[in-house]
Amino acid sequence: MATCKIKKGDSVKVITGKDKGKEGKVISVDAKNAKVTVEGVNMVTKHTKPSAANPNGGIIQKEAAIDISNVMYVHKGKTTRIGFKVENDKKVRFAKSTGDVID
Repeated sequence: MATCKIKKGDSVKVITGKDKGKEGKVISVDAKNAKVTVEGVNMVTKHTKPSAANPNGGIIQKEAAIDISNVMYVHKGKTTRIGFKVENDKKVRFAKSTGDVID
């Protein structure tokens, strides 16, 4: 299994599917199934039973997971691929389009 290059908190853009072109922040990453949940993307309608947190229950809108291959990292307003390199004995991510270190 390849290393997951997208992390929680990253800004990404959807490159294919029904939400193509939308940008958002990554809420969660499921590396095992190669899925990410992005803020405001792939919204689904969920019917919920009444609970302590939501006494009335009802219909709610929430984000569903999207395949990690359908999103691309956004660096300085443009989409870019991500690579890894070793700097000062530490493995870091870098934007392939500019060569800038991300974190």
